[in-house]
Amino acid sequence: MNLRRALHFVFKVGDRSKTATFYRDVLGMKILRHEEFEEGCKATCNGPYDGKWSKTMVGFGPEDDHFVAELTYNYGVGEYRLGNDFLGLTLQSSQAVSNAKRLGWPLTEVGKALYLAEAPGGYRFYLVDKEQPPNDPVQKVCLAVSDLQKSTHYWSSLLGMKVIERHEEKTVLMGFADTQCKLELHNIGGTVDHGTAFGRIAFSCPREQLADLEALMTKENQKILTPLVSLDTPGKATVEVVILADPDAHEICFVGDEAFRQLSQMDPSGNALLAKVGI
Repeated sequence: MNLRRALHFVFKVGDRSKTATFYRDVLGMKILRHEEFEEGCKATCNGPYDGKWSKTMVGFGPEDDHFVAELTYNYGVGEYRLGNDFLGLTLQSSQAVSNAKRLGWPLTEVGKALYLAEAPGGYRFYLVDKEQPPNDPVQKVCLAVSDLQKSTHYWSSLLGMKVIERHEEKTVLMGFADTQCKLELHNIGGTVDHGTAFGRIAFSCPREQLADLEALMTKENQKILTPLVSLDTPGKATVEVVILADPDAHEICFVGDEAFRQLSQMDPSGNALLAKVGI
């Protein structure tokens, strides 16, 4: 399973301009690529919407070795209802803390050298006030679960993640590799509500594993939201994906790694493409 990679988390955004300010100017991320689509995604990448939408990938470095954010904008949809499913993304950057203070972006101190900032839409980001590391500053994504034992079994036994830390019956930290962004499952002891703002976490695996992964989930009677399908991006590589749902209905995308590495190459014109749509 060390061939599997944590790639990105999908956030639905209602205000692209304010969102760009947060990720670029506060967090200090770069625009890696921007893509416009005339109709909804076959794998519901943009949610249950059929119309025009855009995807903007932002991160601290190339997608080959950084966990990034996918900002999905559905034209005509200005806001989404938050649930309790996404509990936060943690990154290490004293520069981001300084940027937030300089720009007057609200910060709440929640621990020693730890601040909470909210992105437009209410998504939580935890900023560790330490020098940004030379590798990826993104440390973990935290998701709510209703049954920690059941979810841990799903992510470790079925998807192949390694358990790194376990804190009683409250949280489990896991990942495919020590050098990658980790996934933290947090037991909320109740129903997980996804609202309409629900996101999706994405991973890659060798293309040859996609059919086997789908077959395993079928055998184990687990939910498959989108069976193996090819997705086109105008002018770029076609990728194959399988979309799953864990026991709490968190959406999980697995994409063939070989084609995704081609698709996800940084586009130097990303900022210009955003400017073209007025951002």
